[in-house]
Amino acid sequence: MARIYLLTNVLPGRDVSIRDTMRGIKGVVNADLVTGPYDIIAVIEAADTSEIFDKVLKKVRKIKGINRTETFVAVE
Repeated sequence: MARIYLLTNVLPGRDVSIRDTMRGIKGVVNADLVTGPYDIIAVIEAADTSEIFDKVLKKVRKIKGINRTETFVAVE
């Protein structure tokens, strides 16, 4: 099982709707609104990192209102 942490910046006022949309994507284990330099942090899991990048992140990045994402791959 592979896991990544996806840190996301979104347009003002879109944080709740984008978080809710992310939560509905298969593979997104959790997505939370956070304080600090990012708006949403999501945990995404799949069989391997290829599946995460090929299937899940393509869906997430299509969500309108996302300005920027930063991805961290869990190593243990």
